[in-house]
Amino acid sequence: FLPVAISLMVTFESSIMMLGLPAEIYVYGAQWWIGTIGYLCAKVLSMFIMVPLIHPLKITSAYEYLLLRFNSTGVRLLGTVLGMLSYTWYMGIVLFGPAIALEAVTGFPLWGSIFIVAFVAVIYTTIGGLKAVVWTDVFQALVMYAGMMAILIKGTMDVGSPSKVWEIANKGGRLNFFNFDPDPRVRHTFWNLFFGSLIRGLAFCFSQATIQRIGATNSRREATWVIGIATPCHFLASTLACYEGVVAYAFYESKGCDPLASGKITNSNQIIPFTVMDIFNRLPGMPGLFLASLFSASLSTLSSGLSSLSALLWTDVIKPRIGDVSEFKATFIAKISVVMFGLLGCGVAILVSLVGGPMMQVFASLSAGFAGPLTGLFLLGCFCPQANAKGTLIGVVLSLILSTWLSMGKSFSKSVKKLPWLDPASSAMCDANSTVSDALAAMMELTTSASGYTDTMMNSSVLYQGHDLGYGSYYTGHDLAFTSVGQPSFVPTTPAAVSAAQDDEPQGIDIVYTLSYMWLAPVGIILTLVLGNICSLLT
Repeated sequence: FLPVAISLMVTFESSIMMLGLPAEIYVYGAQWWIGTIGYLCAKVLSMFIMVPLIHPLKITSAYEYLLLRFNSTGVRLLGTVLGMLSYTWYMGIVLFGPAIALEAVTGFPLWGSIFIVAFVAVIYTTIGGLKAVVWTDVFQALVMYAGMMAILIKGTMDVGSPSKVWEIANKGGRLNFFNFDPDPRVRHTFWNLFFGSLIRGLAFCFSQATIQRIGATNSRREATWVIGIATPCHFLASTLACYEGVVAYAFYESKGCDPLASGKITNSNQIIPFTVMDIFNRLPGMPGLFLASLFSASLSTLSSGLSSLSALLWTDVIKPRIGDVSEFKATFIAKISVVMFGLLGCGVAILVSLVGGPMMQVFASLSAGFAGPLTGLFLLGCFCPQANAKGTLIGVVLSLILSTWLSMGKSFSKSVKKLPWLDPASSAMCDANSTVSDALAAMMELTTSASGYTDTMMNSSVLYQGHDLGYGSYYTGHDLAFTSVGQPSFVPTTPAAVSAAQDDEPQGIDIVYTLSYMWLAPVGIILTLVLGNICSLLT
């Protein structure tokens, strides 16, 4: 069961964690670490909810449970469609991460990078099936941890010591763990990070990948051990990723050249690849280790997702309609479906490249429309014995409509302002430190433009003006121009422009979109539970 536990752990340790989480910490502070505690609690709960419920059923598909619970093929099919949409979207965002890193480092076109990564994942998933996925996940876990530890150790050594890293991060306002503001509009608070992540974490517990790993064990005890080993290991990996962001900030503060504020890069998701090139510029091969760890994190998620989606399509959609077929034909259909889902993931990745913004927020915002109602559907079946098939169908569909509208509106509304970044590290020594970074920066600038990122960074000696909803302060001197879907752009303002910007608050229905993205999935789950129960009582 140890390889299965490692496989489950790395399934959810993707480029979103390797690139997006350190970037989030770098520009917004370490507050997001509270969310990892919420995820930890969700997975601990799954040991007491999922394993006793799912393992005795010996099911291949997570949505077979819905058929057994509601005795309705309609509910099962709805759950299957939501699950496939949710995981395909997740794979697309995961696929985007290594592609943008490969593009930034090599200059290879983004679309080409996306298809190369997808091709590799599709090949070994179609050839080896779940067994190949499990054992490649074990190898990829070792590579991933090696890459993370190399960055942390070398970065900390360059700063001076762990205590020095902590001291610099504290002075720079990056250790902002606790914000107890009850306002649901604030981007990050203790409440939305912990409880939002706790509720969202249940979506991973009910995912096809998790159900598949539980079903692969021989006993309930082994299944419990799989979750018990994967949970703290995933928490450790997320914590290390958070510390990467802290180390990157301390490194550039001590170096005196913030790459974002100085304009060397214009996309926060590139901060870790840029840091790697900086700290390992005299150690050939180490940037390659980082790329290997990034690809390992992503390929493990992609392969597990492709395997799970293929099993879903066959078990829940195709087999019930064509009946028993030969093993050769079933295998052929499964392999074709892997290729199909790989292409769909590429399409989503290209779409995500057009959206832009921090990977953590893009993932949480856009996936909430499907993940919230789907998780609510499972919770409705588990904890609401009065829920019937007809009421559940109506409730989930209504919740899906409302959740998708809220998720898309939050992501694309032009009236929704993005929270300004924290003060950057110093850029006073940028000219003196111009070495290999400038060559990499030029390459990143070209690839960033090609990817649709339009951030405009100004010199770090200029302070920023903008109401910081979660950190309780105002920056003075300049204002932030916000794009509808991208990251903030820093431009100078006049007092009149500042006043006009402060008056330009969301009006009408746009007020709903000011809700923190961390609450989107919980809202979808709550809507499903409430509407499902009400509709069940009425029917």
